[in-house]
Amino acid sequence: MKRFAAFLIITAILTGCGAARGASMQSKDIPEEKNMNLKTIYYAGGCFWGTQKFFDQFEGVVRTETGYANGPTENPSYREVCSDSGHAETVLVEYDSDVISLTELTKYYFMIIDPLSVNKQGGDVGIQYRTGIYYVDEADLAELEAVYREEEEKAGEKLAVELMPLENYYSAEEYHQKYLDKNPGGYCHIPRALLEM
Repeated sequence: MKRFAAFLIITAILTGCGAARGASMQSKDIPEEKNMNLKTIYYAGGCFWGTQKFFDQFEGVVRTETGYANGPTENPSYREVCSDSGHAETVLVEYDSDVISLTELTKYYFMIIDPLSVNKQGGDVGIQYRTGIYYVDEADLAELEAVYREEEEKAGEKLAVELMPLENYYSAEEYHQKYLDKNPGGYCHIPRALLEM
């Protein structure tokens, strides 16, 4: 027994505690999210297929997801949303604010929508295609309002874009996630040039 214990100690010394080394080698393969300043914002910009594809191209965007936001019922299906459930097709954007700012993201957002159109973007018509910026951090409101006012001045009239806290959000079905990556020829109301800026 004493020999076995001595063997374990010698092995640990010679290998430099291999288990600990193995753990540190593995951690190099995993992105160090703890060093990121992660924040989340939600954009409703018409059909969420193109909106997701658009935001995926920017450095600093860590994750996007399509879903349904600010509707009156829980966990709606796509069929229900298309039947005027009251939810907006929305894209969750998680980003590293040390790499890209909320101001930059929101200015990009205004590039892909008609901010004066009510419940319509491109060929898509219905309450689910309304435009909106939904925030989860009250501290983001001042920054969002600054961009919003600037866009309103450009338009010369009141915008049809909702700017409000996120009330609820439900992930869309899997086949809606990264839809245009899976279906490159799929419909999109956003000009293709803006998807490859």
